[in-house]
Amino acid sequence: HARKTAIYVDLVARGAVQLRPGVARLLQDARAAGLTLAIATTTSPDNVLALLQATLGAGSPGWFACIGAGDVVPRKKPAPDIYHWVLRRLGLAAADCLALEDSAPGSAAAMAAGLPTVVTRSRYTAQDVLADSPLLRADLADLGSVGLADLRAWHAG
Repeated sequence: HARKTAIYVDLVARGAVQLRPGVARLLQDARAAGLTLAIATTTSPDNVLALLQATLGAGSPGWFACIGAGDVVPRKKPAPDIYHWVLRRLGLAAADCLALEDSAPGSAAAMAAGLPTVVTRSRYTAQDVLADSPLLRADLADLGSVGLADLRAWHAG
């Protein structure tokens, strides 16, 4: 796992890994609007920090009120543990948040934690079968044409 992380961090540093369309713009718009941002992932902290710094800049980890990553919880997605961990640290109720996910395990974790969820599947997760849930607000190819008004409307759902 350490070798995999080292290879990924190197690829990210060389620019071989990019954010998906619309992600950087939405993050910047959310920051400008004063929204609380957080990350709930079960990848390693090194991977998260490398991706943020390479794609959004050196100070970008500070944009997030909480980054839940790695082994801070015993069970990985699709278990909701990482979302519960982040919500506790934020002091927010799940219903007051909106999760952006990219896979069936991720969306299952978010919805099991009670978060309204928007899914943007990647080429790696395009065939994932998503759970039928009233918390699934949208299933999109990417976030390229999505704005904060769309996210707010889906959250209000």
